[in-house]
Amino acid sequence: MNFSVDRERLSRNLQTIIGERSPFGNRRHLATVGNFIEAEFESYGIAVERDFFSWRGEIFPNVIARFPGSASDRCIIVGAHFDSVIDTPGADDNASGVAVLLETARLLSHAHLNSQVLMCAFNLEELNMIGSTAFASKLKAAGANVEGMISLEMIGYTDLRPGSQKLPVGLSRFYPDRGDFIGIIGNWKSKSLLQKLSSAMREVPDLPVETLSVPGNGWVIPAVRLSDHAPFWDLGYPAVMVTDTSFYRNPHYHAPTDTIETLNIEFMAKVCEGVGRGLMALQALHGIETK
Repeated sequence: MNFSVDRERLSRNLQTIIGERSPFGNRRHLATVGNFIEAEFESYGIAVERDFFSWRGEIFPNVIARFPGSASDRCIIVGAHFDSVIDTPGADDNASGVAVLLETARLLSHAHLNSQVLMCAFNLEELNMIGSTAFASKLKAAGANVEGMISLEMIGYTDLRPGSQKLPVGLSRFYPDRGDFIGIIGNWKSKSLLQKLSSAMREVPDLPVETLSVPGNGWVIPAVRLSDHAPFWDLGYPAVMVTDTSFYRNPHYHAPTDTIETLNIEFMAKVCEGVGRGLMALQALHGIETK
């Protein structure tokens, strides 16, 4: 399959998404971005639905694109949240993840898949994963066969200077001190998912990949739970987070300075290619047909 990432489209989508997207602030842009995501999915010829949930007496949508699978009832989920905290344009957090989600969906639209793939743009992640928790709970109640979930959480910031990469206590001697790698974090139950995805992403030239596996549901290092994979861990599903390590690297985290000028588009494109390769590897689609 051709993993030719359209860098111009990636940048253009970023520019459309960036801007405060919070129910406490710019609700209009939050809604506009949800509509934009839906329209983009539809432009790729993918079936799209709104998944509604309630929060504090109000109704909010997740936006879900469904790629049908031909050979099994297995389901693979790729998610990224499209809201931001108040008073920040949220470029890395998490317009970067949504832009890569959309471009990965475009690439996959040219493939016939064995497993069903759900591309999920989650809402209200910044309020403790409200949207993804609601969606994961619905999947559990329906008995869905979720083979794995991949959360794209802040994947656009790099810093090549020595000492630019910080790490949780006790981990610094095991990882590089330069913020030039993409991290993949899973729990022990997600070991196979973590291994397959990281192996595929390492096939991308000049994309350093580092992995971390944590026991249980990640409470030993609470920071590893701060994205939409955590509700899936809590329900017993294999799940991983793909991340530039957030505030351990990016000084603009949750700040007004989290702008597109701080992002590395080439790095994002390589991550996007890696996620696409990973999705193919997870389905063992070595002889996949393409449209």
